[in-house]
Formats: sequence, C-alpha cells, structure tokens
Amino acid sequence: ATLDARPKGVVAVIPPWNFPIAIPAGGVAAALAAGNCVILKPASDTVLVAWEVATCFWQGGVPREALQFMPCSGGGVGAKLAADPGVDAVILTGGTETALRMLRARPDMHLLAETGGKDATVVTALADRDQAVKHVLHSAFSHGGQKCSATSLLVLEAEVYDDPDFRAALCDAVESLPVGSAWEPRTRIGPLIRPPTGVLERGLTRLEPGEQWAVTPKPKGDNPCLLSPGVKWGVKPGGFTHTTELFGPVLGVMRARDLDEAIELVNQTGYGLTSGIESLDEREQETWSARVRAGNLYVNRVTTGAVVLRQPFGGMGKSVFGPGIKAGGPNYVAQLMDFEDRDTPVSEADSDANPDTTTTADPLLSELTERLRADGAHIAGKTDLQISRALAAIASYQSAVRDEFGRTHDHFRLLGQDNIRRYLPVRELRIRLHPDDSFVDLVGRVAAARSLGCRITLSVPPGYASRGLVWLNAATEHRDPAIVPVELLWYLREQSISRDYHRYGNLGERGSEARAAVS
Repeated sequence: ATLDARPKGVVAVIPPWNFPIAIPAGGVAAALAAGNCVILKPASDTVLVAWEVATCFWQGGVPREALQFMPCSGGGVGAKLAADPGVDAVILTGGTETALRMLRARPDMHLLAETGGKDATVVTALADRDQAVKHVLHSAFSHGGQKCSATSLLVLEAEVYDDPDFRAALCDAVESLPVGSAWEPRTRIGPLIRPPTGVLERGLTRLEPGEQWAVTPKPKGDNPCLLSPGVKWGVKPGGFTHTTELFGPVLGVMRARDLDEAIELVNQTGYGLTSGIESLDEREQETWSARVRAGNLYVNRVTTGAVVLRQPFGGMGKSVFGPGIKAGGPNYVAQLMDFEDRDTPVSEADSDANPDTTTTADPLLSELTERLRADGAHIAGKTDLQISRALAAIASYQSAVRDEFGRTHDHFRLLGQDNIRRYLPVRELRIRLHPDDSFVDLVGRVAAARSLGCRITLSVPPGYASRGLVWLNAATEHRDPAIVPVELLWYLREQSISRDYHRYGNLGERGSEARAAVS
C-alpha cells in the first residue's frame, strides 16, 4: 500500500425525523468504522428512537466516549454544534436551506449532506399506463409523501396527458386511498408529522395560474395532521409547484410535448435526488437515463424504498452537498477519512505496470507513460523515486478505472430486476495549481483525468513557474490536458439505476439469463 489513512476526528451526525433508525445508524456506523468519534444529534421529533439506536451501539461495545448522544434543538444548540471548529465533519440529512444555513455559519465546514428533492416520474406514450398509475400512487403518497425520494411531480407526454381515460384512472386511484389512523390496518394515508405550514400549506391550499385540482385535498375528521391526498393538473414550467419541494401528499402534473421536453422539465427543478420513467421502449429508457440529472433512477418501478448496496442512495444538484458519495455504497466511508502518500520507495512491481494498465486508447496518456519511462530521470531534474511514483500513479488509476470506476456493477443480479451502480465523470472542472504541488501530483492529475474522461481548465498563480509543468506541456505537444486531483472518487458522480425488466412476472427475451437464485 502507498497510502496512509487516518480518521477526520470528530463527526457530527444530524439525521432527519422521517428515517429515525436507518439514517442515524448508517451515519454513526460509517463514522465509527473510519475511526472517528461521533456526536449524534437526533431530530427533535425522534429523540427516543435515536436514543435506542445509540444504546444498541453502546451495548455492542462502542465506548460512550466514542459515541456521544446530544439531543437538542436544531436551530439553537444544534446549530452551534455543527459550526464548532472542533467538529471535523458533519453528516446531514435534511433540507437544502438547512445545509446552506450551516455553510453560511461556517464556510469551511466539511459537510456531507443529502438534502431535498423535487422528484419526478415521466410517463411516455409507450408506457403501460395501468402499471404507471400503480407505481405513481405508491411513489407519491406512501408515508404521506413525507419521503425525500417521493414522486411529487408527474410529467406526462402529451398523448398521455390528453387522454381522459388516464386522468380518470389516476384520479380514481388517488381518491380510493383509505385515509385514517396509522393504527388501522386498511389505512394507506396516515397523519402527517405535524399540521401543514409554510410551503406545504401553500401547496395544499392554493392553485397557481393555469392549475386546477384534479383531486382536491381535504382535512379528515378533527385531526389537523390528517388530510386526503391532492393532485394538481396543469402545473406550469418554472412555477411554484414545478420547482418547490412539497413534503406531503400533493402531486403536481405537467404536460410535455415529448420525452425531450419531459427531461428538460425534470432537470429544470435544480434538484436531483430520485427520478423515474414509465416506458416499455428501451430506446426511451436509455435516452432518459443518459440525460436526466438524478442520483437514483428508477425504470418501470416505484421511486422509493432504496436498499443498501442494491440501490446506494444520494443525489445531484441541490439534493447534495459535499463529494456526493452515496450512502449504502462501497465508497461511503472514504469521505470520513484523510489520505496521504507514504514517503517510501515504490517497488518495481508498483511502477512497472502491466500492459493492461498502461496501454490505453488515450494517445496522450500513452505518450506520457512512454516519455516518463524513456527519459524520466532527466526530466526537470526529477529523481528516480519521483518518476517511479508518477508511473505507479498512472498504473493505479488505469487499474482503478478498469476494475471499478469505468464499468457498471450489479452485485445482486436479481431475477426480473437490474440494479446498476455506475460512475459519471465530471466533464468540466476548474483546478487551481498550488505552488506546493509536486511533480508527482501534476502527472498524477493528468493521468487521473485522462483515465476518467474529465476535462479541466488549469488555473496557475501569477508568476508561477515549474520545469515539470513546462516539460509536461512539451510532452503533450501543448494539447489542452485535463487535470484533476489524485482522488479519483471526488471527481466522479455516483448513480444508481434500478429497472424492472419483467412484465407481470414475464421475463420475455431475458428469461434464459443466469440470475441470482430465488429463495
């Protein structure tokens, strides 16, 4: 190994009320696994549940000094906790405005946040419309719409939007949902966490220009937290209902000319947590999954209920702050540690990589490798150790891209369902070159970028001069090199795609595939 890893130090875990066990348990476990001390600040509504979670860790052998429990209000002591310079990292699951407020209080905060979502499902003319109604119903109104992954926007291709039978089927299904006490087994819509206020109250009581109620939400009984679900028809692009996260049982419906416009409407929200499509056409599925900006994509299935590793969870855009490494994925713990190179000689095996790792289709990277091998010891007065480390970096990146970052993964291969984990390179980066950056850093960044397919504009301090940089420019014939820092993971976006490829249990052409055994 050529890296030393150490914990960040103290990590504050600040979970939400709507996942009172899974999210705090995951954040605490990850921070502890990385060697950190943890302060758990639970949501005020779920202090008792979080206490039981902490108790399980203590009973399992975690010292109370390593995991401390701090129930307090988020706007008072909790805000001071997050902003305290003694806290080295903050894991937040909460609203986008909460994350922004925390960063304003402490701009240098190492914040790892999964924030809001304005999640949309697209239904095209080539969808199974009955199945679409079923999936939208579950995605939008399970848990009263109080999931950050809940579908709150339904974008219908024109043929579907204009179909009176589809509208009637959707509205009838929504109106048929039993609303009542959580203690009643038949209830599908239970009470909200508290009576609607703010943007949710506005979303449940007011129409914007052009909108109409296809299903009007209504209070039930004398419980102010209990409302029947609502459906707004005719939501306009850029309006309140289109762009505002509504954490409750209200669904906005929009019309799109075609799939292209539907994708644009989804991306215009600025959020990017979950997104769904209902279409039986594989070409439409591919177009949508290539262009929609969201961390968790769902094809012909519901948009909620992500499972650890099967669908690692996390978003893009306004739905994430920090590196965006997905919870429940294999890389999550890495962001809770610091890494640095060991100042030790690199073995011949490390620096003399095999052809599979250094022979690439990228002519720039191939040329760079050959130049380093041929006359690296004489380049800008660099030592053999520096050159060997640079070659080892190139080999390491190529190996990582080949084995992990440059391919898709389906760890389960479930019968009837694909669960793809993949990486999307950040296409445009801006990197500031620091005078303390070494020659190895410089070469490593070129290799990392070329391996990933990123393109970077390099910013150099005024008057900065480096013989290594001059040589690198000459070696690349003044081509515009893309440069990224060493840590490949920070310059990729993780994405999960879950696709039900069966139809009512029929596997079709894929029936002969080797899949996981069914228990």
